Amino acid sequence: MKIVFAADHGGFALKEILKPFVQGLGYEVEDVGAFTLDMSDDYPLFIKQAGAKVSEDPEHVRGIVIGGSGQGEAFAANRFQGVRAVVYYGEPKRPQVDADGAELDMITSTREHNNSNVLSLAGRFLTEEEAKGAVKRWLETPFSGNARHQKRHEMID
Repeated sequence: MKIVFAADHGGFALKEILKPFVQGLGYEVEDVGAFTLDMSDDYPLFIKQAGAKVSEDPEHVRGIVIGGSGQGEAFAANRFQGVRAVVYYGEPKRPQVDADGAELDMITSTREHNNSNVLSLAGRFLTEEEAKGAVKRWLETPFSGNARHQKRHEMID
């Protein structure tokens, strides 16, 4: 599986840390920018490239996009057909329980229920270790394939 990375100045440092981490987990990595720290750059330029690549093969290519809050990055990525971008800025203060009564963390839920294929990280809200832990869990968690969830994806598409 290929993982496409994109970040603006708010996520540049974390992107540079996460790329070798993800490679070390055995994934192919592609970086679509930013390639230098430029405090005046604009996230849509980079995120659009990542969104387009995931959209070309949404079941086999995933994206990790990083900004200050991750919100705008998710907006931009979600403009592309087949992209299901989710924002992560840390775990909730109380456990999450799904409709079946199972307790899930936020990252596991985004994969098992939503089959997310772009993870938008809030670079200003996460420590390096929190980001690494979230990325690892996100990459390792499969989509449940539950008909209820699949039906919803088809309704959106």
